[in-house]
Amino acid sequence: MDRAVSRSAERGSVSIEVAVLAPAFIALIVLAGAAGRTAVAAEAIDAAAHDAARAASISRDADTARSEARDAARQQLDWRGLNCAGTPEVAFSGSVRGRATSFDAAFRSPVGQDASVTVRISCTVSWRDLRLTVLPGMPTGKRVSASFTSPLDRYRSRG
Repeated sequence: MDRAVSRSAERGSVSIEVAVLAPAFIALIVLAGAAGRTAVAAEAIDAAAHDAARAASISRDADTARSEARDAARQQLDWRGLNCAGTPEVAFSGSVRGRATSFDAAFRSPVGQDASVTVRISCTVSWRDLRLTVLPGMPTGKRVSASFTSPLDRYRSRG
């Protein structure tokens, strides 16, 4: 009889454990998804910044460089399938002889001087499809950004 009483007293305890642990397990899966999506987005943004800076540095003038950089970044992000919440932001800067300057000034520097261009890309990764009521206050996305600097050819004419 002791065993029969013991079994009936434990009946339903597994259901209660599942009901208590299921939301925590689901929240853990959602957080893992958000972390994974952010890591993939950071890698894509980094590659896009690299390609954009390289495309800008082989151009002869600042206007063409901006256009080529934006195209290269867009192609890289499209290839990787990254959908930013909104349009990715692209910022340009430069340096001449190690001193920070504008992007245009880097292209206006005389031939023979060390100059470089930097492209910074920022994007908000959306988590809207991962939101759960289990996680109140969960943000809807995360801003990721990367920059890359590429030197201008010292002995190539610039415009």
